[in-house]
Amino acid sequence: MTKSVHLAAHFPGVNNTTVWSDPQAGSHIEFDSFTRFAQTAERGLFDFLFLAEGLRLREQHGEIYELDVVGRPDTFTVLAAIAAVTDRLGLAGTINSTFNEPFEVARQFASLDHLSDGRAAWNVVTSWDAFTGENFRRGGYLPEDQRYQRARQFLETALELWDSWRDDDILADQNSGRFLRRDDAGAFSHVDDQFTISGHFSVPRSPQGRPVIFQAGDSEEGREFAAARADAIFSRHATLDAGRAFYADVKDRLPAHGRRPEDLLILPAATFVLGDTDAEAADLAHDVRLAQVSGQTAIKFLEQLWNRDLSDHDPDGPLPDIDPLPGENTVARGRASVRIHRDPRDVAREWREIAAAKNLSTRELIIEVTGRQSFVGAAETVAREINELVQADASDGFILVPHITPGGLDRFVDEVVPVLQDLGVYRSAYSGTTLRENLGLGTPRPANAAVGTA
Repeated sequence: MTKSVHLAAHFPGVNNTTVWSDPQAGSHIEFDSFTRFAQTAERGLFDFLFLAEGLRLREQHGEIYELDVVGRPDTFTVLAAIAAVTDRLGLAGTINSTFNEPFEVARQFASLDHLSDGRAAWNVVTSWDAFTGENFRRGGYLPEDQRYQRARQFLETALELWDSWRDDDILADQNSGRFLRRDDAGAFSHVDDQFTISGHFSVPRSPQGRPVIFQAGDSEEGREFAAARADAIFSRHATLDAGRAFYADVKDRLPAHGRRPEDLLILPAATFVLGDTDAEAADLAHDVRLAQVSGQTAIKFLEQLWNRDLSDHDPDGPLPDIDPLPGENTVARGRASVRIHRDPRDVAREWREIAAAKNLSTRELIIEVTGRQSFVGAAETVAREINELVQADASDGFILVPHITPGGLDRFVDEVVPVLQDLGVYRSAYSGTTLRENLGLGTPRPANAAVGTA
């Protein structure tokens, strides 16, 4: 059976994804940028717009990382504002489960879901580092097993709060024109080793039942967490072989949780560079990567792995002869996530092998290993590659990350979307009004629903 292609758009944060030197580059914090980006995505019939979140500006050598200074406004504020200038586009926000509380997050997402007529989505993430924790009352950090335990219990608590209202808990009084609430509507009591809360949840069920749940973890814990509860999972596996392996692994976990393959969408992040011809696009892609990774940026990336001051290193020379320093990363704060799961010395060994095999300088090597252009070519080429990956079960679609903000989606919407439509794999109009409907997901049944209710 031919699958439909799902597309979404990621508004990139301030980092080296964005090519600031391009004259078309704009602000990452002015509302006009969010408006143009969101309305272009909706014109392209995308499922949703996605905002990432950063709870602390990253540092290097004890100073604010130069590519990460501004452009991190509050997620809920931005999504609520975008809801007012769009009609069908989903609104997905990353909100941390390590340093927030379930009642507050559940109330904020339920409110956004109502304000947008059922278009809200929550990307549930955890925080692994004490550096971020310093911004919060709780401080410190949680080891991996504990942060996923908290995330699971956080999400379960939020689901309880959303489900504390049944669909028939609000009744219209025909005589007075007012709405009446059942006395037990919104009542909850939750006790576990993370949260002990009780009361009445203040926001009724929304048009799509409850917000769509996204998850982005790639570890064993993250995959299992997504298989148990998520509606969609962000993936970094955008190539055919890696994508198919990840897709099969996560989908195969669903039956153990009483779920079907269609209950969870796999959506890798993907960048793109378009040209009039494939050759022109390849040249443009090369220029984009050079702009994204200057010599100075290459050294910053190198220091994040090596955990050493390499400011005197020549980016046009070979990789350092010395090995990375083991232990706590004292150079990059809140950045070097590769250190969570892998030994930096093993990564450095892999980098040296790649550099030797391809005769690459440090800068060229960083460009190679941080490469982001998933799709490069003319519109026809890019559309067919996207469709081939979806039909091969390497993904269910892609979250597009343009290198120009806010106009980076324009050419994709104008040129690639029509080709996908001609191929018969992409919608010509939104199929529903809620995000769940447009993603092809069913409306969740409240845990306390009366027999016969939806």
